[in-house]
Amino acid sequence: QVQLVESGGGLVQAGGSLGLSCAASGGTFSNYAMGWFRQAPGKEREFVGSLSWTGVNTYYADSVKGRFTISRGNARNTVNLQMNSLKPEDTAVYFCAGAAGRPRSWGSSIVGDYEYWGQGTQVTVSS
Repeated sequence: QVQLVESGGGLVQAGGSLGLSCAASGGTFSNYAMGWFRQAPGKEREFVGSLSWTGVNTYYADSVKGRFTISRGNARNTVNLQMNSLKPEDTAVYFCAGAAGRPRSWGSSIVGDYEYWGQGTQVTVSS
């Protein structure tokens, strides 16, 4: 059973940076396409970005493009989300998600396309 655990959330001022990490246990993590999503209070869970299992292809929501970067961590079972130039509207609980057995360049913005989810980590950006 694959388990995903996010870490690195916290409070940051607008314009600042924060890095999140997602660590996986169980399964062959290197073959998983990974996604990051976020959910603000009273809102639907929304796509932030995704990374193909090869680590080559990245896809981002327009709202974070140019500010957020997804990458594989130095440890083979981790994936990171580096967030720069943060805005108050980035405040949300951030979730990592995993999908197995996808094509090499696959990435998806759809919540239902991912089988595995972490519990989430809170990111709060103050103005």
